[in-house]
Amino acid sequence: MSEIELEKNIKPKSNYAMGVICLLGSVLCFSFMNLFVRLAGDLPSIQKSFFRNVIALIVALIALTKAGGDYKCKKGNFKDLFLRSLAGTIGVFCNFYAMDNLNISDASILNKLSPFFAIIFSFFILKEKANKFEWTAVIIAFIGALFVIKPSFNVEVLPAFIGFIGGCAAGMAYTYVRKLGLKGERSMIIVLYFSMFSTLCTLPYMIFNCAPMSVKQILILILCGLSAAGGQVLITKAYSYAPAKEISVFDFSIVITTAILGYFFLNQTPDILSVVGYVIIIGVAIVKWRYGLNKTK
Repeated sequence: MSEIELEKNIKPKSNYAMGVICLLGSVLCFSFMNLFVRLAGDLPSIQKSFFRNVIALIVALIALTKAGGDYKCKKGNFKDLFLRSLAGTIGVFCNFYAMDNLNISDASILNKLSPFFAIIFSFFILKEKANKFEWTAVIIAFIGALFVIKPSFNVEVLPAFIGFIGGCAAGMAYTYVRKLGLKGERSMIIVLYFSMFSTLCTLPYMIFNCAPMSVKQILILILCGLSAAGGQVLITKAYSYAPAKEISVFDFSIVITTAILGYFFLNQTPDILSVVGYVIIIGVAIVKWRYGLNKTK
């Protein structure tokens, strides 16, 4: 669930401290989700994503059932829900593949390019024109991504490139989330349709090509799904306490938490070029965040 989708439900009085605490809690949950993806071993990425999606589907169904059991989208929103679900599913597949084949901190920062891609897609989908500062931020962020990807003419660059595509797909998905929010669609309906679509996409593979799993791997994948669900709940709470423009920059701390988890549990250490890329991307995100606050004031 994205920050764009949740800003509609902000309380009249902002509670900045609680918003930051909940957002950092969601970052920790998503960091453990990334770790569990890797700890699940050499299972296919699509198989791992099934567990992440099906548990999110169960959470959305429970939430909507408690809210009255209305599972229908608003009239005229199905096409946008389909496109959001398609882009989001591609994003999850690419992100999980990157998690399996890169340092998890590298995969995380490539996925966090999504807000910059959202600027591009907003121009085409929402007809929103970005200013020169925002376009400059996009270009600088992509330069930072080059340090992480380290382009070369061999197959070793493929996982990083797929992670980059995952960030692109996530940016498109978040743009459609915003479009749906502007059209009055409920956030849990967006989560439900996305989770259902993603689960159905992976279900044939699970039926016909499911790789054998040990009890330990199944438990790890369940923890992966629960971590993702916990991250969604906490990020929902975060943006109910404070608006995205005030606290969203803390979401980039996932690069630090995944780097720490990767070091202690996977013996991963990002190289110097990746660190330079982190600094560039997070730096431009902070500048963009400050610019947004000043512009609002």
